[in-house]
Amino acid sequence: MRQELEFPGFIDVHVHFRDPGMPEAETTASGAAAAARGGFAAVVAMPNTVPPGDSPDWVRANLASEPCGVAVLPSACITRGRQGAECARLEKLAEAGAAFFTDDGSYVADTRVMEEAMARSARLGLAVCQHAMDGALARGGVIRDCALARRLGLPVIPAECETAAIQRDLSLCRTTGCRLHIQHISTARGVELVRDAQREGLSVTAEATPHHLLFACDDLTADDANYKMAPPLGNREDRAELRKAVKDGVLMFATDHAPHPAATKSLGFKKSANGIVGLEAAIAATHRAMVEEEGMALDDWAQAWWRLPRAILSHSALERLDSKPRVTRIVVGEPWRIDISKFASRSRNCPYDGMEANCRPAQCDA
Repeated sequence: MRQELEFPGFIDVHVHFRDPGMPEAETTASGAAAAARGGFAAVVAMPNTVPPGDSPDWVRANLASEPCGVAVLPSACITRGRQGAECARLEKLAEAGAAFFTDDGSYVADTRVMEEAMARSARLGLAVCQHAMDGALARGGVIRDCALARRLGLPVIPAECETAAIQRDLSLCRTTGCRLHIQHISTARGVELVRDAQREGLSVTAEATPHHLLFACDDLTADDANYKMAPPLGNREDRAELRKAVKDGVLMFATDHAPHPAATKSLGFKKSANGIVGLEAAIAATHRAMVEEEGMALDDWAQAWWRLPRAILSHSALERLDSKPRVTRIVVGEPWRIDISKFASRSRNCPYDGMEANCRPAQCDA
């Protein structure tokens, strides 16, 4: 039976708008239009732009407006230029209104730099969000071990690439008392580490993307870079543990919306860029994975999109969100097919095309 439901405004704490740097893939305006069409009231923009978002002026520029009625909340770099060598001006970035700190797209490998950043962030009351992929352990890999990787001879990214990074940062979390958020978690062991940290009482959160919840590397059959992302898709066991953790309230949702021009996503796993667009398919994809397939309660599913993300946002970001009413309206119980040709995003690097679901944002045409 068709129902139209209303929830507090959904928040996507992980999007890439490529503005400035790669406007042919996405601008703030086109990204915000995609977010609005996807049912989101607010998004947090990553600072891996060109130049990187490591200045107060960059933060303030992203706070200047609300295109399409979507609150674009800027995060800011952990390190200067996202180079990992020294901390950015964290105090000035916080004063300018940064939602949190992240070098997303890059792992802060220097333990001394990360410890200093977390200690300073703890004093500021802001979260540090980590792209938990240790490049030294990735060894140039492009995919997790699976039948497709072996058939095509693709270099493999081991699960330890993620889990070693999480273990180090949990140790620093204990030392500094900083709020730590693990971005786009992808492994069963990573989920276990986050569960244990939360039981221990550490201020640790993590996010699962729609694609890591819906797909598994075991099911890949073609050299299709629409399934290439960082971190890579896990196996079926990883996916099962991610779903269980979402259902238990251990993980929140986030899209990691990562637009790319067609030319950079048509080169197969070895040479294509990482990432997919997800804002306009995320509600359908997560509803299918968690509500339709796992039996998650609808209200709990919605809270993973609006209540849990609030925990990692700065006080100034929350003040902005709460400055006016923000709602998300969805339609459930009515079949809907995702059509990427109708996306507001400038990019089409998306594996969801043609996927059927029984939930959609009210803004999307059935």
